[in-house]
Amino acid sequence: MLSFCPSCSNLLVLKDGATSLVLCCTTCPYISNIKRAMTNRVYPKLKEIDKLILGSAALHSGDTTDAVCPKCSHDRAFYVQLQIRSADEPMTTFFQCCNNKCNFKWKD
Repeated sequence: MLSFCPSCSNLLVLKDGATSLVLCCTTCPYISNIKRAMTNRVYPKLKEIDKLILGSAALHSGDTTDAVCPKCSHDRAFYVQLQIRSADEPMTTFFQCCNNKCNFKWKD
């Protein structure tokens, strides 16, 4: 958890004090004793690919290709390619069935 100096608003750093750890400002003489354990966990939200990229209008404006829909067996699909893993991994291809009654989405 980040803590800031109430005097100059700079970031406080953790240092060894006389009896315990303290938070110190590097630009002014402010020192704060740590009286209790300070923990904070923040879990980042993962990208939701369906909502960001695969919205109803996003794929329909894209290119089409010969791809068989696993749900309705239609032979055409819209597709988008995205780099969602590290750069040395191949791109992921997302498909949406061209059949307006199906509109099934899948990835390859």
